Parts: sequence; structure tokens; C-alpha cells
Amino acid sequence: MKKKSFLLATVLLLALSMVLAACGGGTDEGNGGGGEGDGAEKPKFMSIVTGGTGGTYYPLGGSFAEIISDATGIDTNAEVSGASAENMNTLKDGNAEIAFSQTDIASYAKEGKLMFEGAAVDNVSAIGTLYPETIQIVTTAKSGIKSVEDLKGKKVSIGAPGSGTAANAEQILEVHGITLEDINKQDLSFDESTAGIQDGTIDAAFVTAGTPTGAVEGLSATEDVVIVPIEQGKIDELIEKYPYYVQDEVPAGTYKLAEAAPTVAVQAMLVVSNDLSDEVVYDVTKAIFENLDKVTHAKGKMIKAENAVKGTGIELHPGAKKYFDELGLKAE
Repeated sequence: MKKKSFLLATVLLLALSMVLAACGGGTDEGNGGGGEGDGAEKPKFMSIVTGGTGGTYYPLGGSFAEIISDATGIDTNAEVSGASAENMNTLKDGNAEIAFSQTDIASYAKEGKLMFEGAAVDNVSAIGTLYPETIQIVTTAKSGIKSVEDLKGKKVSIGAPGSGTAANAEQILEVHGITLEDINKQDLSFDESTAGIQDGTIDAAFVTAGTPTGAVEGLSATEDVVIVPIEQGKIDELIEKYPYYVQDEVPAGTYKLAEAAPTVAVQAMLVVSNDLSDEVVYDVTKAIFENLDKVTHAKGKMIKAENAVKGTGIELHPGAKKYFDELGLKAE
């Protein structure tokens, strides 16, 4: 009798312990991949929206996607897009998790200005800045175009519709007293622009991208590329009116240039959806900035953690901030 009672008690205790263990396991699983106790789940898949295949964002995005996949276990891919402005709206609509953008465009998006008038993007934060985005006014020696003023009346591509390049083009033309009505405006991607210059259907194109830019390098293989210089007085005027610009140049030797071409730049940056948990963004940020040796594009050498917190124009995501805080780096 005592033996039967003992066996029954043992069975009941075992059953109870199994129920309690199941409840406890459910608590841990419910936290998923979320960081800082936010309860968000770790995604199985993420997209990085970049730019056109002829620019710098796309190859860099490919390297970042591979790094993130390897380091975090989250399957990540880079997608072709219309670049900065389109990318901000893609994040707003929840159709990607990470995006490349120019710092000026990210600021416009958060503030609901210019192309984002009445449609502010308020669900994104910064991972960090990457490198200068050089504004290149591309043409060829045979076009006869030697100055910004020479663009009047010419067929000029200002970049994809709604792109950051288009905003840059309009502002640079503005300080030279030129409106979009003064040129035969074309809205083409970088690849389409250089193809148009090569076949003679357009005369020049604005390209905002890290140098060397693939599409322009391709053009330089068959044409004598000219980067139209911006005069110092106009550079100063532009920076005074639009402080997110910095002075820059396209170095001699790039695209076989005989001498450097003075111009301006904004900065490239990575932005991220606030839907991602602090833990995931921390892991993504750490993965990128601790594996830059795996970036094959030349611009990878310019990306540094100490510069990433400078001039973002929008607030850092808490996950990214945690990583930079650990390095003793504060946003500026």
C-alpha cells in the first residue's frame, strides 16, 4: 500500500515538474530576439535597400548583407532601388529593414521637408554615417561643357525622380542662377545617364556617389570623361545656404582625369527601421564596423566607427548608440 502511494506521488511530482518547465521555456521563447526587454522578435530575414547597380550603395550593400548574415544568422540581402528618397519611403512603408541614404535626404524625411512635404518618415533612426558622397557633374571632352553655366540649354540628367541626386542638382544649379527650366531635364539612373552620354542622347549628368563610381568608370573606358568643376565662390555660397554640404574633390587620376575637379559632397549613411529591436540593431552595427576588412569596394577603407557618429542629422537608434557608447564614441 505504502509502495503504491509512493509511486503515485512520484508520478504526480514528475508531471507537475514537466508543466512548470514548459511554462518557463515559454517565457524565454517569448522574448525572441528582442533586446533591452522590448519583446521584439529576431527576424529571420532582412532587406537592405541600396541604389542603382552603377552606383556605390549597391556593391557596398552586398558586402554588408553578407557580413550581417554571417555574424547574426539573419538572412540578409541587398536590393536595387532608386536610392535615398525612395529608400526612406520604403522603410516608412515597412518594406525593408535597413537602407542607404544621404544625410541631407534623411533629415528632409524626418522633418517632412521638400520631397517629403506632408509625408514625414518618423519610424527610422540612424546606424551611422559612412563616407562622403561626392556630387559629380559628368560629361565628356567632346561635349564642350567646361562649367556649370555651360549646362544651360543642354540635355542634363539630374538622377532618378525624387532622388537625393536630384535635390543636389537643383541646389547646385540654383546657386549658379540656373533653374530646371533652363536645362532639358532628364530623370535617369546612373547607368542610364552614362549610357546616354556615351550614345549622345544626353550631354551631362549629375551623379552623387562615392568615387570612383562604377557607372562613370565604365564610361571612362571608352570616353574622355570630364568632371565639371564648381568654382570656390559657388562652393562657399552653397555651403552657407545648405550647411550639410562639405567641400570635396574628384582626385586626379580618377576616371583618367589629368587634374582634380573641385566640387562638394554630402555624406552617405545607414538608416534602420525602428521596428527592429535594440539587440538586433546592436548586432548589425557591431557586425558591420568590426568586419570592414571584408568590404571589397574601395569606399570600405573610408568607413570608420569614429566618424560614424558625426553629422548623422537624425538620432542614432538605441542599439547603434549602445555599440558606439561601448567604444567611447558620442554622437556629434
